[in-house]
Amino acid sequence: MGRCPNCRAWGTLDEVGARSTPVTSALPVTEIDPAAAAHRPTGVGELDRVLGGGLVPGSAVLLAGEPGVGKSTLLLTAAAHWAAEGRRVLYVTAEESAGQVRHRAERTGALSPHLYLAAESDLETAVEQMTQLDPALVVVDSLQTLHAPGVEGVAGGVAQTRAVTSTLTTYAKTSGVPVVAVGHVTKDGTVAGPRTVEHLVDVVLSMDGDRHSALRFLRGVKNRFGATDEVGCFEQTAGGIREVTDPSGLFLHHRETPVPGTAVTVAMDGRRALVGEVQTLAVPTGQHNPRRVVTGVDGGRVSMILAVLAQRCGRNLAQHEVYVATVGGMRIVEPAADLATALALDSVLRDAPLPLDVVVLGEVGLGGEVRRVPDLGLRLAEAARLGFRRAVVPDQPVDVPAGLTVTRVPTLADAIRG
Repeated sequence: MGRCPNCRAWGTLDEVGARSTPVTSALPVTEIDPAAAAHRPTGVGELDRVLGGGLVPGSAVLLAGEPGVGKSTLLLTAAAHWAAEGRRVLYVTAEESAGQVRHRAERTGALSPHLYLAAESDLETAVEQMTQLDPALVVVDSLQTLHAPGVEGVAGGVAQTRAVTSTLTTYAKTSGVPVVAVGHVTKDGTVAGPRTVEHLVDVVLSMDGDRHSALRFLRGVKNRFGATDEVGCFEQTAGGIREVTDPSGLFLHHRETPVPGTAVTVAMDGRRALVGEVQTLAVPTGQHNPRRVVTGVDGGRVSMILAVLAQRCGRNLAQHEVYVATVGGMRIVEPAADLATALALDSVLRDAPLPLDVVVLGEVGLGGEVRRVPDLGLRLAEAARLGFRRAVVPDQPVDVPAGLTVTRVPTLADAIRG
């Protein structure tokens, strides 16, 4: 019909499709079953710590990290735990052949008849595999190597990565099956691909570690189902990746007698307290510009501490080569280790060691004052757990754990005199 029955004009009618009725009706939030979004443990305690208790049904998780850091090994370990409970797990690999993954599974003890491997780089075929198998968990390795048919660009490109992520997220939401995907990172450590990738998924995890150390750290960047201030610790071994439930012991050098130039402190990584040791060395030299070598702590703060020691405390190291390092590859990026670094430098200059049972905490200001540090109670509790009996801390209120004696110092000069 080309004529309007109301205005009687011709050629004014347009065909419009009727909107379909929603398949599901909206429900009051009180009628939603909370059990449907309950965390399910992966069997890897440190991974569950960062996830907030485990994987949530229908969630999309992205695990990013540098090549060789242990991403695939960690996910294969988690997949093996689920498979050991009789739940089917599909491991989609586009980077390796099925034989290569099987070899790694054999080496890490992850072999199971309930663990299915699909060496597939085509996204549509991979989704068909998921639909046919109906697994309890899907692992995809990796986002940047899957190819979405009908989308321009090569695998790993912006459009392709966005399409792959969107398809996998949609599958997770509609099927209720959690999907965990490995993601590549750029040179600056960010997730490769468009920023929308991080917005599409529910959880973004980052795994990092020093190439010269077996330690690996797992951190939450985004988590719709939990906190992002938890840190998981692992150790890369010949037999796979191992959980480190007590990482503080790895950052302490155990010895029977005290040594000048060392001090123990407690750093916070997220909500986790890590006890570590700062070691220093000062070597007299006649050079006009003596060397300053710093590893594991902020070099700028070390330079500031040297200036404060000289100006406020009369400890001049201008004619000394100074070396500052942490033990076990630990990285301390917060100022709470300032006081430990300062007392270690004073100790090596006087050739007088600090007692073995002392832990030192505090930020040092340019005026020589010792400033408060956050989470002091958590730090002291961790030190007390490891057997330390004395603590040098800023003058701030705190609940002191049983068995620990606290000395409060308002200035760096007071700490040195004490």
